[in-house]
Amino acid sequence: MKRALVSALLLLVLVLGAARAGTSGPLLLGRSEGGRPIVAVRVGDAKNIRVLVVGCIHGTEGAGIPVVRALERIHAHVDLWLVPNLNPDGYARGTRQNGRGVDLNANWSSQWHGGGHPWDTYYPGPYPFSERETRIGRNLILHIRPRVSIWFHQHMNLVWAWGPSSSAGRIYAHAAGMRFYHHRWLHGTATNWQNHYLPGSASFTVELPAGRLSARQVRAQVHAVLTLAAALHGPAHA
Repeated sequence: MKRALVSALLLLVLVLGAARAGTSGPLLLGRSEGGRPIVAVRVGDAKNIRVLVVGCIHGTEGAGIPVVRALERIHAHVDLWLVPNLNPDGYARGTRQNGRGVDLNANWSSQWHGGGHPWDTYYPGPYPFSERETRIGRNLILHIRPRVSIWFHQHMNLVWAWGPSSSAGRIYAHAAGMRFYHHRWLHGTATNWQNHYLPGSASFTVELPAGRLSARQVRAQVHAVLTLAAALHGPAHA
């Protein structure tokens, strides 16, 4: 517990320093259970709407990583915080779960339901935020307070949004040429948590199609991110 508190405080110092300075470039958020780095990259204009994009949270659903890498190279009037991979252990192992057999997108506290065993498909962990990767994601969101967060998954080929994220999800789906799926959040997910615990913000899921994206498909997702950012209203930071 003490080590987790120290890690959270160090992340707070680093992220707030970057946010206030308006600096860009990679920022080490922490390390996975297996010791792999989890990095955020900040690009764009720090004075504009802040958008968080996470390329991968399930290790077998990595098609969003090239989208995040493409976003790293753009110059736009949006404050982009980009996390290519929140689950580097699962990605390296070729597993949905992290290195401890936990589905990271079932490990958040909002409507968390326990049960199951490690390596079960949707195993939510022994308790909410039991995993260092989900704590890293949660702490980043709390510290930078994005106006909207976009989480890439696979393989349903649609945009899934509900509640406060519905409007943003519709805009994104239209811009990306994808089907909009208006359905309640699943228990213990990152989108469920942010939409409940960060008022004034929105968080939704982009379910990319199966397999690797073509260059054209990557460009379509980049276009959708930038279109959504341009359409957002309200405070730059929630």
